[in-house]
Amino acid sequence: MKVVQAVFCALTLALATLAVAQQPAPIVIKFSHVVAADTPKGKGAERFKQLAEERTHGRVKVEVYPNSTLYKDKEEVEALQIGAVQMLAPSLAKFGPLGVKEFEVFDLPYIFPDKAVLQRVEDGPIGAALFQKLESKDIKGLAYWDNGFKVMSANRPLHVPADFRGLKMRIQSSKVLDAQFRALGANPQVMAFSDVYQALQTGVVDGTENPPSNLYTQRMNEVQKFVTVSNHGYLGYAVIVNKKFWDGLPPDIRTILEGAMKDATRYTNAIAQQENDDALAKVKATGKTEVYYLTDAEKAQWRAVLVPVQKEMEPRIGKDLIDSINKESASLGYK
Repeated sequence: MKVVQAVFCALTLALATLAVAQQPAPIVIKFSHVVAADTPKGKGAERFKQLAEERTHGRVKVEVYPNSTLYKDKEEVEALQIGAVQMLAPSLAKFGPLGVKEFEVFDLPYIFPDKAVLQRVEDGPIGAALFQKLESKDIKGLAYWDNGFKVMSANRPLHVPADFRGLKMRIQSSKVLDAQFRALGANPQVMAFSDVYQALQTGVVDGTENPPSNLYTQRMNEVQKFVTVSNHGYLGYAVIVNKKFWDGLPPDIRTILEGAMKDATRYTNAIAQQENDDALAKVKATGKTEVYYLTDAEKAQWRAVLVPVQKEMEPRIGKDLIDSINKESASLGYK
């Protein structure tokens, strides 16, 4: 009897071991980004991880790497293209240097008067057509993630365009942002996001532009005495994936991940405005940084200087694309 029991136990163990061995290893998605984990993008990445792993019952494992722990701005898209990571959420400005200049339309000052126009562009034919242009670069666009409208910061008050004269302002690598700051009389300096705090601290650059959540989570307000709530431009992200990797996924897994991304996108875009409002309140609460809101007269001066950048960038971005977005604004009552 003991022999039979021993044989039975051994057989059971062998079958269990075989079953485990036959289970395929989980599909690993390395999701890299350059901002803090407690920003809208950081929280969105974590929500996607949660949903993807739950809904695939462990068949997919998402590894999130925030705060440039794997790659900096200039490195991450190339890393995606060669398959070193599978998923990113770079700012929309990153696609200009890649050769898809049309994405720089999102950088144009005052192109989006509010979130309603922005969402109509991203969720409609314009947004889909832009994603289609990435496919020739071995990139698949999955979703647009919101961050918010930008504020300006420096160690001098920035109330009117003349206040920018001579300042060294950090920018992403974008011809539009370069033109924006030159129009203001500033000297734009391209710099990786992870290097900005130290550059501000040491005076390598004098100021920068960011949504409040990025400004606060990177502690830039600690080394900037003045913040101007200008809402002159928009910063958003595109969640992208290595196209070969995505196309090679089992169809059922891909469908589940598409649903998880859709829900993570809804979550991210819903929290973005609140995160920025909270961040600005925290900056004010420190008492170390003055937060200033432009008057209507000052806004008019900013617009007079910056709106012509749209015309200047037509040869680079495309007049038809710029016009199509301005038509969306007009359809919602904006001039």
